[in-house]
Amino acid sequence: MVLVGAWFSRRRHVGSGDDFMFAGRKLPLPVLIGTLLATWVGSGTIIGGANFAYTYGPLASIFFFAGTPLGILALYFISRKIRAASRYTVPELLEERFGLSTRLIAAGITLLAYIGITAFQFTGGGYVLSLITPLSPGQGAVIAAVLVTFLAVSGGLSSVAWTDFVSALVIVLGLVIAIPLVIGGDLGGLGNYASSLPETSKTFSGGLSAVQLLGYTLPLFLLILADQNMYQRLTAAQDEGTARSSTAGFFLSSFLIIVPVAILGSAAAILMPNINPDTAILSLASEHYLPAIIGGLVLAGALAFVITTGSSFLLSGASNVVYDGFARFSRQELSGSRRLWIHRITVLVIAASAYILGRFFPTVLELQLYSYTVYGVALAPPVLAAFFWSRATKAGALSCMILGTVVTITWEQLGQPGGVNSVLVSLPVALACLIGVSLLTRPTPEASHGGTEHAA
Repeated sequence: MVLVGAWFSRRRHVGSGDDFMFAGRKLPLPVLIGTLLATWVGSGTIIGGANFAYTYGPLASIFFFAGTPLGILALYFISRKIRAASRYTVPELLEERFGLSTRLIAAGITLLAYIGITAFQFTGGGYVLSLITPLSPGQGAVIAAVLVTFLAVSGGLSSVAWTDFVSALVIVLGLVIAIPLVIGGDLGGLGNYASSLPETSKTFSGGLSAVQLLGYTLPLFLLILADQNMYQRLTAAQDEGTARSSTAGFFLSSFLIIVPVAILGSAAAILMPNINPDTAILSLASEHYLPAIIGGLVLAGALAFVITTGSSFLLSGASNVVYDGFARFSRQELSGSRRLWIHRITVLVIAASAYILGRFFPTVLELQLYSYTVYGVALAPPVLAAFFWSRATKAGALSCMILGTVVTITWEQLGQPGGVNSVLVSLPVALACLIGVSLLTRPTPEASHGGTEHAA
């Protein structure tokens, strides 16, 4: 991965801000599918998803992971629109429909969420490194942060996309081979695996209520609908047809990750009932439940996924500072080389912020749901409204974003009263604001066309 980053850092690959952000809009279909998959499947799946499967069982994991394929299906139907719009950032897309103030608030929310998501990639990388070296998880997180930052700073999307492609091949191969080895090995077959699961893990609820299960499904679904990483990768496609085809490939390949994670995570609960749930799959590889070569593939692939996912969110978050900040308000147009320089400096600053934030959250799963919910609740409704609801207004979009964020953060700070995930409270509030305020206000010229001139 370091060598790939160094290769794509050469000037012939990254000579301008556009090359850095969109890889020259020349990503071929297989690489595009790989980078969509690897960007989405980071420590949130390998660690957070394994935690859920370990704790609640394989059947309940269907609800945890359901947000991913459902979100990808929705993304499939708007992929052509995304490629045709070809915007640098999601806030830029919102400005064209709802005006400048909407763009600024959306950029702030995106930056807040993406710093959090980057932070738990650092934490996840630290877990992997602590299993295969004498380093502690905290020390491993430092090394993971350095690797993530290097890939993002060096070659931009070109280095990130190609390392995504390679890491996707490695982790899929490792996980798929690991299933029969674990189930047929120490567990003694599929029948013993099923009978050895705790009673609650044999149910579709996993001991959770319907409301709690929905609280795990919605954050992933909402995030993928408006994920700036997805939009930027589809924009980097060669054409609109490639963008849609890559989304279909992303949908199919996602099952090659989430199904093994659900099975292996729950298998780890039987074999190792007293470990940290975050390390469920990683411990199968490091504690010799898999042959050394396969265990090594799983650990290498997991670390690669964590690093490339972190690089993607780091790169994307920096684009909000560059394009929604510097480029948008600069009195003179920024040259390609100057934008490239600013982008790289911004990546370094955000990486440092993410590392500091990651020290305050005890588990990856907690940080994952917090960051996903803030972004998904605040931005998914206005983004979809920008595409599909002509009656939506600037006031409706603004109130949706502001109250969605405030309610999410407030509910989390209160400790999720009643055990209800914040998305179940903040999403209805955000939707009510978007619909209600939009119907009570009239669209203005600024809200309809405010960003067109600047975007052009």
